[in-house]
Amino acid sequence: MAARHDLVILAVDAACPDAQLLLDALSDALLRINGDSGRSSFDAEAATPRGGFYLARDASGALLGCAALRPLGEADSSIGELKRMYARPGSTGVGAALLAHVEAQARRHGYQAVYLSTRVANTRAVAFYARHGYTPVVAWGKYVGAAQSTCLGKTL
Repeated sequence: MAARHDLVILAVDAACPDAQLLLDALSDALLRINGDSGRSSFDAEAATPRGGFYLARDASGALLGCAALRPLGEADSSIGELKRMYARPGSTGVGAALLAHVEAQARRHGYQAVYLSTRVANTRAVAFYARHGYTPVVAWGKYVGAAQSTCLGKTL
């Protein structure tokens, strides 16, 4: 897949209006796919020095997507967690560019792997992550025993 050269990806405050627009669009899409918006799994206020919230824009400044990185938890500081990944429909290559950006940020923050959870029903997301080298990992936290979720990871 060719890289998008017309994209700009910047770290922003997840509570800013542009971030909220994309997070709302993601929540609406997840509600349609999964029956759950996923809002309860992400705290926009949970800023950390080992993560961030990233917005993708095209050359004209149009919002195309977002993604967040945070530590997976207190137990293992070597794993970063990908949260709230979203690319607007029709924005070809944005998801791949955001994922590559988050992985680069994870390396910069010293993570050895990136993990994520998505709903099994979100087959497009599951296939997307598989294409980018994510494989099943042991569930953590609220995902333990959650049959509707799949936990995936990639060693960096």
